[in-house]
Amino acid sequence: MNYLKFTQYVYLVFGAYFIYDGFTKLNNPNLGTPWLSFIIAGVAVFMFFFRRKFAKKFEDRNKKL
Repeated sequence: MNYLKFTQYVYLVFGAYFIYDGFTKLNNPNLGTPWLSFIIAGVAVFMFFFRRKFAKKFEDRNKKL
């Protein structure tokens, strides 16, 4: 279960990629609409913080046992 501590950072990588993708689409209108990329990036960043909070709760619960 130690790998779960590191998988939360994958969400940050995806978030950074989709922010980059959104800005490239924003600068070049022929590539499509950038808003979907920004929405996916927002969800990825939200999931990072959600997973981090959940992992901390899980770890604290195991320390009490």
